[in-house]
Order: sequence, then structure tokens, then C-alpha cells
Amino acid sequence: MAFEKLKAAVWKTNRDIVRSGLVQLTWGNASGVDRQAGVMAIKPSGVDYDRLRPDDMVIVELETGRVVEGTLKPSTDTPTHRYLYLAFEEIGGIVHTHSRHAVAWAQARRPIPCLGTTHADHFYGEIPVTRPLRPEEVAEAYEHQTGVVIAECFRERGLDPLEVPGVLVAGHGPFAWGETPEKAAENALVLELVAEMALYTCQLNPEAPVLERYVLDKHFRRKHGSQAYYGQR
Repeated sequence: MAFEKLKAAVWKTNRDIVRSGLVQLTWGNASGVDRQAGVMAIKPSGVDYDRLRPDDMVIVELETGRVVEGTLKPSTDTPTHRYLYLAFEEIGGIVHTHSRHAVAWAQARRPIPCLGTTHADHFYGEIPVTRPLRPEEVAEAYEHQTGVVIAECFRERGLDPLEVPGVLVAGHGPFAWGETPEKAAENALVLELVAEMALYTCQLNPEAPVLERYVLDKHFRRKHGSQAYYGQR
């Protein structure tokens, strides 16, 4: 098999999002991409995580959606992942979950405001929420259209997907991504944690201000970009 390394990385990421508490039952999936080969690997649809093996990951051609390796049906969210890989060329992994606090914000159809430095360390500003899908978008190519509204949300707001590595789909839940499947899982966990923190903050003080822009800039830039100095560099 030509994609053993990719399948192993995606299998591990799917296991990791369960172990971190982001996924219950089969409510979620993770994928990774091989840009050079033009394929992605993704979890099979509806298979219990504790039964998954690396060889169960399904290899899908990015441009066509054709299964090129694997005997199981790929996740029903495959068209969303495919669209995002084509729209966001910088990313290498995607995680979708139904983690409870992020879903609460998505169901409220509210972006997650950046209220503190924990958020600012990972997301450069608020985590946006998409517009709701229209009836015709749900009726035809629903999962594909989910990717369309995510990309539309970022394009219209002028957002960099590596500076804001996640989104809330209105009435649905979070998608997160990163340069690798492992980084996508980390960003999905951070998204859930800051969703929880923001919810508590807004309960304590509904008028809580967003973090000052100069503090946001400092915290994000010390970890990201050419001027980063956090950690052992």
C-alpha cells in the first residue's frame, strides 16, 4: 500500500480526538492530506473508534472524490474535508467534532469572542460562525455546501485559515485544521476549551469586553510567524 504513513497518522488523530474527550460515540472525524499525491485519508463512516485500525482509513482523490484505496465507505463529511483542502492550500489536516461547548456556540449562532490570552495564543481573534445553509444547499450536496459556506465565511472576512484555524458551522458544530492532522487535533481541543471558557465568562459578565488588540497581537505573534519567540527555538 502506497499511503501507509498517511493512514497511520490519520488513524492516530482519530484515536486522539476520542481520548481527549472531543468525540463521543461516532460524532466526529479526522483526515489528512498528501498534496503531492493529490489524495486525502479519512475515517470510514459510522465505525466505532475502538474498532478502527490504520488500514481502515479510506484514501480519496482530492479532485474527484473517488476512493482509490480502502474497502469501507468514507465518512459522510468527506466532501466538506475535500472542499476545505482545495480552498485552503496551506492546511494538512482537518478535525470535525461535536464537542459540547463549541456546539453550544454554533447552535446559538454566535462567534466565540477572544476574551483572554489563552484564546489569543492560538486564534488570532474571534472564532467565526458561518451563515446558515439555505434550503436548496441542504437538499443537494449538503456536505459539499458545508465546505462552501466555511470557505465563504473566511473569504468574506478576509481571514487567514492558519491564523484562525477553526470555525463554527451554524446549527452544526466545529471544524478545525492545521498544517498536520496532529496540529488539527490540537486546534480542535483548544477551540473546545476556549468555547468553554468564553461561555463561563459571558455567564459571569455578559458585558465582558474582548481582549485588547495590542494584547491579542502580542500573544499570537509571540507563538506564530517570523517574530515568534515562545518555546525552544
